[in-house]
Amino acid sequence: MNSTPEADWLNLLIGLLQGAQLQLLRVLDGLGLAAHVHGQPAWPWAHRLSGENLLIDLGQARNLAWTLVCVALAVLALLVALLWRRRRFYALALVPMLLIAAPWPDAHVVLVPATPTSFQSSPTGFTAASIAKGRVLYAQNCVACHGADGKGEGPLAASLAVWPPNLSGPLLWRRADGDLLWRILHGTRDAQHQPTMPGFAARLDEGDAWALIDYMKAQGAGQSLRALGNWAQPIGLPDMAVRCGAQPPRPLASWRGQRVRIVAGNAVPTEDPRLVTVLLVPSSTIAPAAADCMADSPAAWEALALIAGTDRLAGTQLIADRDGWLRARGEPGKAGWSDDDLLCRSERAPAASAKNTALPADGLGALIARMDAEPVRFVKGGFIH
Repeated sequence: MNSTPEADWLNLLIGLLQGAQLQLLRVLDGLGLAAHVHGQPAWPWAHRLSGENLLIDLGQARNLAWTLVCVALAVLALLVALLWRRRRFYALALVPMLLIAAPWPDAHVVLVPATPTSFQSSPTGFTAASIAKGRVLYAQNCVACHGADGKGEGPLAASLAVWPPNLSGPLLWRRADGDLLWRILHGTRDAQHQPTMPGFAARLDEGDAWALIDYMKAQGAGQSLRALGNWAQPIGLPDMAVRCGAQPPRPLASWRGQRVRIVAGNAVPTEDPRLVTVLLVPSSTIAPAAADCMADSPAAWEALALIAGTDRLAGTQLIADRDGWLRARGEPGKAGWSDDDLLCRSERAPAASAKNTALPADGLGALIARMDAEPVRFVKGGFIH
């Protein structure tokens, strides 16, 4: 789910592909050679390098890795030929040998169709306010076809030529966010280039489309939790304003790099030095508890209830790791933490267990140790997030 059997080298390879393409786009934009679409630089080609397919076909991933090594050596040989005249012939002869010996991967695996917005990302990030805005827009524009739960079973679904996709399934998570933006604003077509979904650019701007994407992510996470009992795909902790004592409000994302625990309801949470604890209440009209840090946003309450897949959020506790991914949920009334509360986990064995190192005796300590041993490395639409 959030890791691969050979995660270290594969994530390095995917990160290299992603970084190279992003840097190329930035260079083109800096030189004035990239057009701007929906407020950000546009990818100028019809295809891009994919990381998502490499997760599926490890053989092709290895071929690509070795091909990049051969190409790098060929470039090095050219440089040697330019600088070392006495050995120029041998260096030049090595170049075609390396390129012929390289195990070139299949182009259809490495290259995937791109949209002008493939490399774009939300300018505001994943926020509770954006999710709340997306909820309203979804009800106005999407629910008739995709249904209130996003499963593609809305009242108009049966009348369409192609049944709407299940937004709570894996399809949404396989698309790059920028590609989702393009499809919302400009529509989708099938293999015969017939329209399967209209574009909404005349009714929505890019800010609206990003809000819809945020809402669909939150909705999909909650539906996954209801159906499977876990977050089948990693979901981030939405950003929100937090007040700590008499200090001015600060964004929750400012604690990135530290573990964060959200306690929903008006019960005073027990502070723990291993976590930043934030009390979440649904409204500022509720009498505040004596908590060090508190968020009283209705939008944040609704967003986390959506992600947690519950209509009764009070009493729920959520833990996010140092990278901002939601990892664990403590249900209302449950005493203590256990491994069952880790709802976003890796398939790999914990590093601590592999080394025969004893985990902490308390449930929360063991949970934190498991989270730290199994960091989320999430590839969505071919991009590491």
